[in-house]
Amino acid sequence: MLLLATPPLDDPNFDRSVIYVMEHNADGAVGLVLNRPTAEGSVDGLDLWMDLTVPPTVVFNGGPVQFDALIALAELRGPREGAWSPILPDLGSVDLALDPTDVADAVGRVRVFRGYAGWSSGQLDGELSAGAWMVFAAQRDDVFSESPDELWRDVLRRQPGRVAWLANAPDDLSMN
Repeated sequence: MLLLATPPLDDPNFDRSVIYVMEHNADGAVGLVLNRPTAEGSVDGLDLWMDLTVPPTVVFNGGPVQFDALIALAELRGPREGAWSPILPDLGSVDLALDPTDVADAVGRVRVFRGYAGWSSGQLDGELSAGAWMVFAAQRDDVFSESPDELWRDVLRRQPGRVAWLANAPDDLSMN
């Protein structure tokens, strides 16, 4: 699932953000911000992984939690047990300490994130009840969007009915 911040969410970490929810259970939730590319084009020791990243070929700001942590999502064919954590049958987070050829028979698209978004038990549910987030089904290409700056609007535009109108909401709602 995707979480889209409602305009305007007061927290600058999440204003107009698109978050791919990787896990949501009674203990809390974890996700990655998909639309915050950084200027960081390389990471020491991760050259082989960075060579597999899809445009824009930079590290993304995955969220404000543990900004020193690196997480990579990848499409894998023939993944090796213990080398990754599956989210879908062929999509998951990979162990960046390994060589890509040790992770799977074939590694497809890759995106690397620094940090993640996290919520404690019940916190995300409370934010959803307060209307801070809109929830939509994710499409595989959302994770690897080559136009992350437009992803928030793109996800809204593909929604049925009046929800799609939100894609045109100005950054400053008083200007509407």
